[in-house]
Parts: sequence; structure tokens; C-alpha cells
Amino acid sequence: MTRSRTMPTSASIAFTGTRSAALRIALAAAFSLVGCATPIDSTRPTIDLPAHWNEIAPGSSVLQRDWWRGFQSAELEQLIDAAQAGSPTLAIAAERVQQAEISVRSAGATLFPSIGVGGSTGAQRSDPSGASARTSKSTNVSLGVSYEVDLWGRLAAGVKGAEATLAVSRYDLETSRLSLTTGVANAYFQVLALRMRLVIAHENLAIAERVFKIVDSRHRNGAASALDVSRQRITVMSQRATLEPLEIQERQTVTALAILLGRAPQTLQVETRSFDGFAIPEVGAALPSELLVRRPDLASAEARLAGADADVAVARAALLPSVSLSGSAGLASASLLSLANPATSLGLTASIAQTLFDSGRLRNQVALSESARRQLVESYRNAIYTALKEVEDALGNAARHRGQEQAQLAIRDEAQRSLRLAELRYREGADDITTVLDAQRTLFSSLDQLAQLRLARLTAALDLFKALGGGWSIG
Repeated sequence: MTRSRTMPTSASIAFTGTRSAALRIALAAAFSLVGCATPIDSTRPTIDLPAHWNEIAPGSSVLQRDWWRGFQSAELEQLIDAAQAGSPTLAIAAERVQQAEISVRSAGATLFPSIGVGGSTGAQRSDPSGASARTSKSTNVSLGVSYEVDLWGRLAAGVKGAEATLAVSRYDLETSRLSLTTGVANAYFQVLALRMRLVIAHENLAIAERVFKIVDSRHRNGAASALDVSRQRITVMSQRATLEPLEIQERQTVTALAILLGRAPQTLQVETRSFDGFAIPEVGAALPSELLVRRPDLASAEARLAGADADVAVARAALLPSVSLSGSAGLASASLLSLANPATSLGLTASIAQTLFDSGRLRNQVALSESARRQLVESYRNAIYTALKEVEDALGNAARHRGQEQAQLAIRDEAQRSLRLAELRYREGADDITTVLDAQRTLFSSLDQLAQLRLARLTAALDLFKALGGGWSIG
């Protein structure tokens, strides 16, 4: 059996035996370059957070993770539970977390040696012209080990980058969960508000038809003109025309809610008809500085910064030489399917590789990574400022809509009284139809506005809960 040795290329140094001086020289040269590696400091923007909110929080209680139970709606609780169990959006985010966990395990595997085993057996027959045929048989088994020495921390930085990506995916999952729950609640509230507006529209139509009967009766008795009848008929027709758009919008909102739940749009039935029995929970806003650890989207942005730091470290380490170790051991026999009387082989190799010229590709990659990191710093800063504004706006809207609803209740009561008086005076001939028409329009508008303001109050509460992070915090 003939053995052959192939000399390694580039800066490789091959030797047999563990006491070779060549290995010591190669490793000494590699370790002498450690001082070239530059450590990467974590990047964090400098932000002066306010000491308090400008707007006053509606309550003092702490926001809980299951904040939706504060609305005291059993159907809302059932819908949110169903959404968290069946939403495709949430399932997609959860799969991204699984993928990131696999990537972390894959990145961590690069820190350990790679071991491979192989074997082969075969027979070969040659029958040269003028000579007797010859048959050769061989069987061999080999074991190989390779390991890259992480002198500059490139592999460790890759692991940190994968861990940062995993953290991002977990925070994004919480962000998706918060968006889903607030989205379900918002769609549910809109369905109920539309149903309430439909009831009000039917009541307004009944009022308009009642007034029309009065006008028509006065016209037959010669106490009202044909113009009065025509104007009131237009009011009835206009009020009737408002019903169909509200009905279509209500059905479309129910189907949108079904999509959030992960159901076919045709299968969802919402039983509740109004906001009767609903409560509007009021919570405290805590301190602005606590917002950084209570919003999963801000935690995700910070984790992306950590990943950018790791990317810069990987790019810088790529400028430095790479050092690899490999070893092999094998058994070979001149038999078929047998290792009887084998010949043994043992090899150990250390290699150093350094890129001498690449037209600036590696250095451009470093510059690109550093620029991406600076971009993420500014994105993180902007996300914090946006979050602060969202909380301030939500606090202000909660207070404003609460006051507007109270004022609108008084307007509705007065509009109802005004219409009763207008009808009475018209019946007695003291006023013309214009007074009645104006009173009707005022009442119709005030009733519809009241339903929309109740929806606005509920939506403002949702906006505040979402802006505060939905009761989530970094564990």
C-alpha cells in the first residue's frame, strides 16, 4: 500500500506528531496578533427622560396584563382568549421565536470542534494486455476533527448576535400579542357602537315619521302648507337612508373581528348589543422612565442595538487572521470488508489565513455595520420619543372624552325637551315647521354623537393601555 502526503497551501503548516515546532511557531504568531482586536462597547443613546407627565393620569391603580377584564364584559374576555389561541398573526410571531432559538443553537455550535467519521471499502480488477489480471482490495476508516480558534471573538460575537435576534423575536411576540388584544377590543367596541347608532337611527326615524303624521294631518285640515309636508317627508327619507350604511359597516366590522380571531368571517356571532353594563377602567401611568422596561417594542429596539454591536464585532474580526486546527486518524487494510492487520495514520494541522487584498470589501463591511448601528441608535431614540408622545396623547384624550361625554349627556337631555316643546307649539300653531325640523336635527345629532363619544372613551382607554405596554415588563 502506498501512502502519500499533500503539502498544505497558503499559510498552512502540516506536521505529524504533537511535539512539532512548526505548530508552536504558528500559534505564537497568531496569539501575537491579539492586540490588533478592538473591543466593541455597547451602544446606547443619551436621552433625557422627563420626570413626570404633563397630562394627569385618570387613575392610580397599576395596569395588569389582563387589563381587558376591567371592562367587565364576559364576551370580550372570551373573544380575546379565542384570539390568543387561534390568531394566525400570533402563531407567525411564535414561529419566529422558534426559528431564532434554533439559530442561537446553531451559532453556539460553532464554538465547539466539528467531528466527522468516514469509511470505504472496495475492490478493483485490472486486466492489462499481455499480463495477468490483478485484483486490489482496500478498506479504510477515518476520523477527522476540525476546530477554529476564536482568537478575536468573531464566533462569540456571532452567538451574541443570534441571542440578540432571539430577544428581538420574543419582544416582537409580546408586541404582536398587545396589538392583537387591543385590536380585538377595538373592533368589538366598534361593533357595539354601530349597533347602538343603528338603534338610535331607528328611533330617530320613528320620531321623524311621528312628526310627519302631525304635519300631514295639519295639511289635510288646512293648517299646514304642502311645503311643510314635503320638508318633513325629506327628513323621513333622509333618516331612513342612514340605516343601510350603518348596517353594512356593522357586518363588515364583525367580519374584521373574525379575522383577528383566526376564524372564517361568516362564522362569528357577536351577542352583545350595546355598552350597557360596561365599565371603563382607569389606571396610573407610572413614571416616564419606567416606560423603557414596560413597552415590548422599546425592548425590541434595544435588543436590535445589541445585535448591531455584535455585527460590528464580527465585521472587525474578519479583518484579522483566522486560525484553525484539524486532526485526523485512520485505519486502512488491503482487504475487502475487513480491517485485519491495518495500517494506521495520524495527522494534526494548524493553519493561519489572512486576506491580503480584497479591494476593500472587508473594510467596507465594517463601515456598513457601523453605519447600520448608528441608524439603529437614532431609530431607538425616535421610538422612545414617539412612545412618550403616545402616552401623553392617550392621557389627554382620556380626560377630554370623559368631559365631552358628560357635556353631551346634558345636550341630549335638553334636545329631547326642546323637541317635545317644538312639537307642542307646532300642534298648537304657535310655531312653524322650521322650529320642529331644527329641534329634530339637534336631537338626532346629539344622540348619534353620544354613542360615538362613548366609543371614543373606550378607544382612548385602549390607546392608553397600549401606550403603557399593556401591563408587560421585562422579567
